[in-house]
Amino acid sequence: MQTTKRLHSAFRLLLLLLTIICGPLSAHAKWGEKVPNRQYADLKRWHWGFSVGTHVQDLVFTHSGLITDDGRQWQMEVPDFSPGFNATVLGDLRLHRYFNLRFSPGMYFGSKTVHMLDVNSGQKEVQDVKSALVVLPLDLKISGDRLHNTRPYFTLGAMGVLDISKKRSDPIVTKGFDTMLTVGLGCDFYLPFFKLCPEIKFCFGLSDILKHDRPDLDDNPTTFQITQSLTKMKSNMVVLSFYFE
Repeated sequence: MQTTKRLHSAFRLLLLLLTIICGPLSAHAKWGEKVPNRQYADLKRWHWGFSVGTHVQDLVFTHSGLITDDGRQWQMEVPDFSPGFNATVLGDLRLHRYFNLRFSPGMYFGSKTVHMLDVNSGQKEVQDVKSALVVLPLDLKISGDRLHNTRPYFTLGAMGVLDISKKRSDPIVTKGFDTMLTVGLGCDFYLPFFKLCPEIKFCFGLSDILKHDRPDLDDNPTTFQITQSLTKMKSNMVVLSFYFE
């Protein structure tokens, strides 16, 4: 429940940012004003672009309920979000008037602050889990009809994620690879020289990304007990991107 509330708060924040930025564009591109920009842009078989943006990362924990010999029971959460930075390149293949296949590999840089609480003693530990992610998203873009210089769309897809950040001997260490399902919503704004496409995307991790086998903690059993307090850990993200096409 708390994870859902945090994701909802992140969504509202990014959606507000999207509205502030896109509001003037939408007003400028009202239906019936002048000649539409880039009238043949959507007829190209292939086109290219890039994106920059921000995102927030979250972790969803499943606890094992382990109680250690000294009576400790650890619970983990990510109470707050830290915005990260993302940049990608884009290749877009036109399949149909309303359908495009998009491949947008790139890099996401971000972090999650994990609070680890011993519910019996009240002791708290904090770990900053940094991420440098190589992302490989493949999306089906489903567009509506164009209204003068605007065209709404949504996306469905999957994304491979490779974490290349340096691993340390912390209680929580992530595996190197994850797979995510993605759902997005955006709008094409046809400007005189290019398309600007703000997009908000939700990414849901499918696999357990917690590294359970920890030989690096053989000499630190207390830290390993924190790791053992989790049976699995999944990753979620909310991503705000601005595509230039």
